Amino acid sequence: MLEQLLIFTRGGLVLWTCHELGNALKGSPIDALIRSCLLEERAGDSAFQYDVSGASYTLKWTFHNELGLVFVAVYQRMLHLLYVDELLSLVKKKFSAIYTEDRTSYSPDFDDTFRQLLREAEARAEDMRRNKQTISSGTTKKGAAGKKLSDQSQGKAKKSGGARVSSGGDDDDADSNGNYKGSKGSVGSHGNGNGKVRGLSYGKANGVANGAANVHPIESSSTSSDDEVGNKKGNGFAFDVNKLQKLRSKASSKKGVPEPLKPSKEEETKKKTKKNRVWGDAPPPSKLDYTNGSDQQFEDTTAVKIDHGTSKMDEEENSSSSEDESEEELVEKTTNGKKSWFSTLVQSVAGKNSLEKTDLEPALKVLKDGLMAKNVAEEIAEKLCESVAASLVGKKLGSFTRVTSTVRSAMEEALLRILTPKRSVDILRDAQVAKEQGRPFVIVFVGVNGVGKSTNLAKVAYWLQQHGVSVMMAACDTFRSGAVEQLRTHARRLQISVFERGYEKDPAVVAKEAIREAARTKQDVVLVDTAGRMQDNEPLMRALSKLISVNEPDLVLFVGEALVGNDGVDQLMKFNQALADMSTTSSSRLIDGILLTKFDTIDDKVGAALSMVYISGAPVVFVGCGQTYTDLKRLNVKSIIKTLLN
Repeated sequence: MLEQLLIFTRGGLVLWTCHELGNALKGSPIDALIRSCLLEERAGDSAFQYDVSGASYTLKWTFHNELGLVFVAVYQRMLHLLYVDELLSLVKKKFSAIYTEDRTSYSPDFDDTFRQLLREAEARAEDMRRNKQTISSGTTKKGAAGKKLSDQSQGKAKKSGGARVSSGGDDDDADSNGNYKGSKGSVGSHGNGNGKVRGLSYGKANGVANGAANVHPIESSSTSSDDEVGNKKGNGFAFDVNKLQKLRSKASSKKGVPEPLKPSKEEETKKKTKKNRVWGDAPPPSKLDYTNGSDQQFEDTTAVKIDHGTSKMDEEENSSSSEDESEEELVEKTTNGKKSWFSTLVQSVAGKNSLEKTDLEPALKVLKDGLMAKNVAEEIAEKLCESVAASLVGKKLGSFTRVTSTVRSAMEEALLRILTPKRSVDILRDAQVAKEQGRPFVIVFVGVNGVGKSTNLAKVAYWLQQHGVSVMMAACDTFRSGAVEQLRTHARRLQISVFERGYEKDPAVVAKEAIREAARTKQDVVLVDTAGRMQDNEPLMRALSKLISVNEPDLVLFVGEALVGNDGVDQLMKFNQALADMSTTSSSRLIDGILLTKFDTIDDKVGAALSMVYISGAPVVFVGCGQTYTDLKRLNVKSIIKTLLN
């Protein structure tokens, strides 16, 4: 049963809703559809799934782009209603005929029309279901009858074959059908049109059952193997028993070879263990553990502070870039010759009644190829083009306006909506709010191995330090050799305190102690460094989920490379999925923001930023563009869009 049907404008004004359905929806499925699908340029999807405690809904929708209307139907996911798409198209057709811009409510007038359309759609769906059941039952009966006939024919063939086998003589002769009767020492298998075979008892029966063709008789070395030979001949090929005996003898001889002796337990215990490398004259401690014999929980350095310059985060970036050949000219070249210059001129002057999908395909194909060439994932480029097509189909093209320019403008608007952050990413303001609440602002850096988490953590620390924010680093990478020493080096150069507990410790416990120490020493921000891990490593992903669930950081930043392309999408999706599935709390915590590294090495291949934002909904907070502490920038959305479309 249909739960709800809603008609509203793109501006959010609800024009009509079906009050007779009377089902109170749990949660806010319509708001979730607008926020997670329509605003994120996923309008090309066929349906939207919404889960809430106690209910699971499926939402389907359609647009009237010329009038700017949205039609949404909501029903229980388990029902699988077949008439929803047809009902939406009928409602769209009837409602657009009575719609006027100055009217804001259609509740009394459109109710009767909707009831009639709903009855018609349900009746057609019921007829389709009955016809499908009739066809499937007829097919089942035909299949059962055919199986019965085949079983009867096989039984008759077996009976006739057995009779012929029992009547076979010892001498060689031929019957009226030309079938060959073999002697006991040979096998005759000349088959007739019915696939009947004469030979030894087992060979004959098997030959009849399998329908053997003409095979020349062969001599066997012993009468005990005649049955095996007859069986193989009945199947259409011959097998030499001598070869089988040789293979068996070889296998038995191999079994006599003694197995290699296993080392004893004493020898295993005496194996050499790896010795620690000795650096310098004095031997190092046996274990890198800085908690024993020392009460110091974090290290304050006394080196002279060095001015590394001004961070690029505070610089205004010029969005101008070199202009390449425009998409309009490229589409005009690809479609050259399909339309005459006169028809193109008339269409541009008079305008087109309404755009169809066939009119948009050439321009969308060029845009899709251009996005994929800029390192956008193929699936995401295709979904973007489908969403743009859904927003333009049925829209009237104005005078002196070409299809290519219309499609390009729609794509620019779509990219702008995707890349623009949906929430505040002002870390300085959020850190000040946390300071007023008497607690530190906590940022956790996560990602795969080798993407530059520790280096970019130091860049963020330097940028915060320039704005008068006190920072503490938490060395929670207790797995990789040298991770603690790397953070200690950055802290010494930047004159920042670092909290460490050595190696082989629980990262969640280390992070909790670091946050507690930062609150005690009045530090404003805690930057938590974590170990790199692949997205498919379940134990490490579970440990990361525990760290985030226990400490509840204010910001979880995913650090990814800008040059990975589709692999970055897979990493981000699986990190989000692992954090959701392995969370120890009822409300799972996902990725809040993205830090793209090595952005200075990709030239115009900026598609990874679009792919990651589209797949996760998280904004790009920082962009790493070099090796020094100042090489950290904000994402210039207009520049990215210009690069993607040129």
